[in-house]
Amino acid sequence: MFTGLIEEIGEMRRIGRNGEAMVLAISASRIMDDLKLGDSVAVNGVCLTATSIENGLFTVDVMPQTYRHTNLRVLQAGSKVNLERAMAAGSRFGGHIVQGHVDGTGVISRVKPDQNAVMYEIVPQDRDMFRYIIPQGSVTLDGISLTVVDTTESSFTVSIIPHTLEETVLALKKAGDSVNIENDILGKYVDHLLHYGSRTSGHHKSKSSSVSMDYLAEHGFA
Repeated sequence: MFTGLIEEIGEMRRIGRNGEAMVLAISASRIMDDLKLGDSVAVNGVCLTATSIENGLFTVDVMPQTYRHTNLRVLQAGSKVNLERAMAAGSRFGGHIVQGHVDGTGVISRVKPDQNAVMYEIVPQDRDMFRYIIPQGSVTLDGISLTVVDTTESSFTVSIIPHTLEETVLALKKAGDSVNIENDILGKYVDHLLHYGSRTSGHHKSKSSSVSMDYLAEHGFA
């Protein structure tokens, strides 16, 4: 599990490709202090496993499923990436619950200064994501824990403070660039409970759930 608070910006040094499979070699400094083989690292918000560590570099494997559903496929040697180690037990929890399981990508449609902040407007590739994206709700962009400012029928906006711009790769991105989107896990579970049984999931279809909006309201969840 991650918090969405980026620890440092790493640099892509080498990229090995075999079809839709990749091996990424990333240089870093701060997160290397106690990084061990098998540890989880969020790279642009994607949970990956460190497979080798040597001389300020660590490598991770990217499987085809991850290649197809994230912006890791557009990385090149020299690309900057957001890095965060998995949350340690007992640490402060300053962001929100981030799994590193990206739901899809979006495209930055507009970048607009707003006094001491910068507004980013994002158009998700999959409009189905909007059932989880609500004003003042949590969303993760390239691994960064953010708050949704507003939504339209086709986009949503987030407001970025100067510190976040300085410490993440978002400052390097412009209109037309892609971002990884992970929606709030709480919203996804609530949606699943409300609709479980009305959708076919793989080869299984269950009986209807007893959880309803009336049930959630009665117990103080809505």
